[in-house]
Amino acid sequence: MKKIGMALISLGLAGNLSAQTEIDYQLHTLENGLDVILHEDHSTPVVAVSVLYHVGSKNERPGRSGFAHFFEHLMFEGSENIDRGQYMKLVQSNGGNLNANTSFDRTFYYQVLPSNQLELGLWLESERMLHARVDTTGVETQREVVKEEKRLRIDNQPYMSFQEEIFDAAFGGSYYGIPPIGTFEDINAANITDFEDFYNTFYVPNNATLSIAGDIDPEETLAKIKEYFGEIPQGKQEIPRPEEKPAPLAKEKVDTVYDNIQLPGVFIGYRTPAQGTKDAYAVDMLAKLLSDGQSSRLYKRIVDEEQLAVTVQAFPYTLENAGLFITFGIVNQGVGLDSLVQSIDEEFAQVRDDQISQREYTKILNQLESDFVRQNSRMAGIAENLANYHVYYGDASLINNEIEEYRAITPAYLKEVAQKYLVPENRVVLYYLPENEQ
Repeated sequence: MKKIGMALISLGLAGNLSAQTEIDYQLHTLENGLDVILHEDHSTPVVAVSVLYHVGSKNERPGRSGFAHFFEHLMFEGSENIDRGQYMKLVQSNGGNLNANTSFDRTFYYQVLPSNQLELGLWLESERMLHARVDTTGVETQREVVKEEKRLRIDNQPYMSFQEEIFDAAFGGSYYGIPPIGTFEDINAANITDFEDFYNTFYVPNNATLSIAGDIDPEETLAKIKEYFGEIPQGKQEIPRPEEKPAPLAKEKVDTVYDNIQLPGVFIGYRTPAQGTKDAYAVDMLAKLLSDGQSSRLYKRIVDEEQLAVTVQAFPYTLENAGLFITFGIVNQGVGLDSLVQSIDEEFAQVRDDQISQREYTKILNQLESDFVRQNSRMAGIAENLANYHVYYGDASLINNEIEEYRAITPAYLKEVAQKYLVPENRVVLYYLPENEQ
């Protein structure tokens, strides 16, 4: 889950989740299909108002990539009742903050406001859902913004093209083959009708979850939600929801990418299962073992002891219908890339061949429990997690007990999962070399 922080968590609290107050919530569904989740917490006078639209890049049709991410920007343009450029000003001038993000599977908007500004948040999100400003001026403005973002964050950043390269290699030909930011070709080719159709298809109440957490009265809040959202009509178009699993890799794929870099690197992606499955939980645990902190196996051996790399990391990229376990390393000056890859492979082989110790297993659980507490330490995190668990796992109560899914996985099962997924024939390998070596 994603991704908020707090300064310190004591080991005592991390190891004893009973010390954390259970997060109560109410779940309602309006007549137009909008799911509503409410969490009451009066510890601070703030409220998080969030909307999760069940649309990401995997819902885009071929030739029109980047639309979900484009709308992350476009939906801040305003509406029939909010002047262009005023959306953020309205929130910030009332003491709040806001943001949004897009993935392969979702688009998520949130605002954190003083609790006496709850109604402002409801109005702004209902305006976004009912009649956002999807016009030529907004589209052309955001078209250039999105293209510039891609240049700055990906095209002109060393190594960052790996996002496009590794997902294309691992999922090419499927709906996970192109990252959410899309391509210049598709962004340039889209017209206003394409954007209007996308908005009318996906940004509708029956494809959304409104999740609110904080200093609220649930009964009064639900009444206000019905006032602002109850009259928004259901979407009339069928919502494309691809459910077929991307085809598995038949064998290892190896390629070389020449980039504007100084030090060679390697990016390895193992195909893994969809989120919410027992195997996906096990993959999360293996990532902790291999690459969570400087005492993890990869960092301790490759960076500290052998000094082969300036950095090495591994993390699971878990998706609704699949996953990719990504490992990467950047070599130290004068170190051969083959030496780095060999050491990485040896660590993965050890995970496949040897069952982890009880000490390492306990450490992994402690790290997971710390993360579990941390994710729910702020109202914005609670609102987001409630929505995610509801939409993608079908059970918002996992916000209180998902840790039990990890505790049920044994060291022996971790070894089985490593043998099943973390094998050469189930991966793509990208060697990154400086352009002058081409």
